Amino acid sequence: MKIVTANRLSDGRVIYAGVDNQPVEGLDQASTLDDATAEMVLAEVAGRPDIFVNPYLVEVQDRTPSGRNRLKERIRSAGPTVGHSVAGGVG
Repeated sequence: MKIVTANRLSDGRVIYAGVDNQPVEGLDQASTLDDATAEMVLAEVAGRPDIFVNPYLVEVQDRTPSGRNRLKERIRSAGPTVGHSVAGGVG
């Protein structure tokens, strides 16, 4: 199974193609797709650059990223990492 992910044009946040190919922020809201449907959805959202920036397919198993990019996708799905490791900012 696969999901379609991208970044949102307006703020750069990670988004996914959900029901009716609408953008959703949660991995748990992403539509899981078979290979043929995933390619069609990818083509459809690629035609919407006003929302979906650089969309691509991610392999998932039980809504968890799998395959060779699984670590990258788990980090992306957790949200921004900038600013979380420095307490109180840079001084």
